[in-house]
Amino acid sequence: MPEIVVQAETFDMGEMLNRFAARQDNAGAVVSFSGIVRDVATGDLDAMEIEHYPGMTEKALSKIAQEAMDRWSLTDAFILHRFGRMGQGETIMMVATASRHRADAFAAAEFLMDYLKSRAPFWKKEVTPDGAAWVAARDEDEDALARWQKP
Repeated sequence: MPEIVVQAETFDMGEMLNRFAARQDNAGAVVSFSGIVRDVATGDLDAMEIEHYPGMTEKALSKIAQEAMDRWSLTDAFILHRFGRMGQGETIMMVATASRHRADAFAAAEFLMDYLKSRAPFWKKEVTPDGAAWVAARDEDEDALARWQKP
């Protein structure tokens, strides 16, 4: 059963990855990815604010994690995503996947990242000295997710 964590608190990527890896007794590969708050194109980001609906968010993440487990024969999966106010350089999210073979772990991790970027029920707002603006969906994120659609 994939582990899903949605929290406001910061987390230690290394600690979370080590905890995930330690419970893998039948995997030959563990892959992880962490997303970090980066500055906006204008170079003046004060903060990123992320909102979500408790309960609905965890349910959606559980569903997509289970899809990844089934589709790529994973032995385990983990998603951690933060909400609230974050500054530049703070870690927003992390995914980890485990499988008997690396190709499945890599593909599933990439699928989860694309889903989190495009479809996960989180709403992001960039705060700059000029005000705040919601982050709009980007065509390249939709294109990345589209490649995972089953024919």
